[in-house]
Amino acid sequence: MEFYLSALILGLCLSLVALGIFISMKIFKIPDITTDGSYTLGAVTTALLLTHHCPLALAIPVTIVAGALAGCLTGLIHTKLKIDALLAGILVMTALYSVNLSLLGRSTVPLIHIDTIFSYIHVGAGDTYDQLLVTGLFLLVATALLGYLLRTDFGIAMRATGDSESMTRALGINNDAMKIIGLGIANALTALGGFLVAQYQGFTDINMGIGVVIVGLGSVLIGDRLIHWFRIRPIWLQLPVVIAGSLAFQFVLAFTLSIGVDPNLLKLVTALFVLLIVGAPVLRLKRAS
Repeated sequence: MEFYLSALILGLCLSLVALGIFISMKIFKIPDITTDGSYTLGAVTTALLLTHHCPLALAIPVTIVAGALAGCLTGLIHTKLKIDALLAGILVMTALYSVNLSLLGRSTVPLIHIDTIFSYIHVGAGDTYDQLLVTGLFLLVATALLGYLLRTDFGIAMRATGDSESMTRALGINNDAMKIIGLGIANALTALGGFLVAQYQGFTDINMGIGVVIVGLGSVLIGDRLIHWFRIRPIWLQLPVVIAGSLAFQFVLAFTLSIGVDPNLLKLVTALFVLLIVGAPVLRLKRAS
């Protein structure tokens, strides 16, 4: 039971990454690889601030700004230099590895015996349940704010930009600005995912972001299938479904480990699972034809 509770908490933490990829991929149709770097950047920023005894009230906005700057940089390279979005993300992700390593100063920084976001709420049922409650509340607030933003005039303009740039350009909307801001928001959410995971696992590692884009993508694809199956139209209802996709993804990985699969093969299992999600509809269509 404790094993699956840990998977649940990790799934909630990584839901922020999934929400970020949902914005970049499903709203703007941009495959943003910056995720790997901004996720680690969020964890690195968290480690630096907490080890220097900065309050969480400062750590959270600084982490958001750091992730947003990474995303905005990708957006600027893509829109102003007319470089393909995929290549722009790869360039920023690569640069962020050196930035993160320089900021961190070493490959791993422990967060043991340091007050974290999980140190402030205790319900008396054990540390795991405290972590579950804090993570759930944090994600609830972040999702509610994002859902509200996407329903405002600005959020509708962002969504319209992803649907039809020619239409929004005719309406006087600055498409480049929308993409830059949208990628900034997406990577700010990703950095917050790194913020939570670093505190949950008790350390920040320079390589913790490797492959996280696949985890987020798999979560979004699961959520996307559910959205189509249940024909969910309102954007604010789609966000919880994406979170459900993240939880389902983590439970699949947890089940894989529980049946005795070598942990060294976990990345392979992750890749195969995402491939199955992507390829299943195509195989189904071929079989039907």
